Amino acid sequence: MADGGRAPRHGPRGAALDPAAFAEVTAAIGDMPRRPDLLIEALHAVQDRFGAIRHRHLRALAEAFSLPHVVPYETATFYAHFAVLEDEAPTPRETIRVCSGLPCAIAGGAGLRERLSEARPGARVVPVPCIGACDRAPAVEHHAEAPLPAPRPYAALASVEDPEAIIALAERAALRGLGGAGFPAARKWRFVRGQPGPRHLVVNADEGEPGTFKDRWCLERDPHRVLEGMLIAARAAGAEACWIYLRDEYRHLAAPLARAIADIPAGAFDGPIHLRRGAGAYVCGEETALLESLEGRRGYPRQKPPLPAERGLFGRPTVIHNVETLWWIPEIVRIGPEAFAAEGVNGHAGRRLWSVSGRVRSPGVKDAPAGITARSLIEEHAGGMAEGHRFAAYLPGGASGGILPASMADIPLGFGALELHGCFVGSGAVIVLSDQDDLAEAARTLLRFFRDESCGQCTPCRLGTAKAAALLEAPRWDRALLSELAAAMADGSICGLGQAAMNPVLSLMRHMPEAVP
Repeated sequence: MADGGRAPRHGPRGAALDPAAFAEVTAAIGDMPRRPDLLIEALHAVQDRFGAIRHRHLRALAEAFSLPHVVPYETATFYAHFAVLEDEAPTPRETIRVCSGLPCAIAGGAGLRERLSEARPGARVVPVPCIGACDRAPAVEHHAEAPLPAPRPYAALASVEDPEAIIALAERAALRGLGGAGFPAARKWRFVRGQPGPRHLVVNADEGEPGTFKDRWCLERDPHRVLEGMLIAARAAGAEACWIYLRDEYRHLAAPLARAIADIPAGAFDGPIHLRRGAGAYVCGEETALLESLEGRRGYPRQKPPLPAERGLFGRPTVIHNVETLWWIPEIVRIGPEAFAAEGVNGHAGRRLWSVSGRVRSPGVKDAPAGITARSLIEEHAGGMAEGHRFAAYLPGGASGGILPASMADIPLGFGALELHGCFVGSGAVIVLSDQDDLAEAARTLLRFFRDESCGQCTPCRLGTAKAAALLEAPRWDRALLSELAAAMADGSICGLGQAAMNPVLSLMRHMPEAVP
């Protein structure tokens, strides 16, 4: 133009719609309703069909779901399991994911990645965060479909009709949420029941804390027991719909879990039960980030208040439970709440499923009392220390639960017992370290995990985890600066990822200063 101005734009902004790509997307998603909350399911369908998601597919998905063009892009690129490629880029022949979580790191995960890269030329071999197979460390992601579960009677559900009676059972059993926070289940149910409907119940099967694999164990062995616990909890809370958010690392469980849902006896629950796949984001284990993901968006944690119990999924009152909490509900009904509570030790109530990994002779999920000590768990349930290893330290509650020396292994593993020492029991993931492990390097591994898994929404976590990981690479740690950084992250981060990320470093400096460079 003579005046140097820009010619007016005609038509919509962004890349033009490719009719062939629209046809591919339509074929992949079939008759799936075009609702925004199903966008992640649609992204899975496209990737499952074509091995990757092309930019032209994202444009087509925006058209199909009547969304702004940027929404499918920002959602797909947020989640680690979506391979978003340029239109002309070749599709990887295969992708092999090797776990880089702490249990797999100390078991030689880096060497395994190198060997696989050499043995499988042309394959995409990538390190990934914990894949929930710490008992098989070093672990490689695989998805052989689990066997279909046999139908079973829902006797516990049939025996408890009155919601108030169910709430009373949970109170007498002292049942807590066992995903990490330990909030009393009965209090959750009563609060949500008192809110105006419709109400939802969400099952958080997105355990991603390095060292945690108990939820996988439950769903592989008896999904019907988990579902029965879910329906009892839904009855107690007055929930009209149930949602199961299954982490994508456990996609081999999707088909058998769907079959188990279909086999629920008629009349057991009047509302819908939805099964949704995650897409590889540790932060979605945080309850509000999970809700954002269920609604089809990036897993950005929400500001609280309001709490999910007031305004949760789609703005409605919502109970969120992890898998293990639901696992114990039919048992409480079967044996009675007092008998269940009495199985705890050292002043704690009930039983727990402990994910034990690291330098023990027999790693795995251990059904043992709440309040058991790490020493008893290792010696009585995990076969003792592995051959040639001497007990040196342990993580009582997964990556964010802190690190304690073996000399403190007689503290009960229970809510309220470890907090005085700057640690917590969390989801019950106990990682055992030995005299052959570099504890400072273990802390570095954990901080790299938090840096990579930060969603990036809030500055204290986004910059804090990156700064902490860099500071830990120094020949000598600046302890004062690390402590100051930890306080800023704990005070300013939106969710528990940033608030607790520095626990391994702080506890190491406090309890094992000799291990700090």
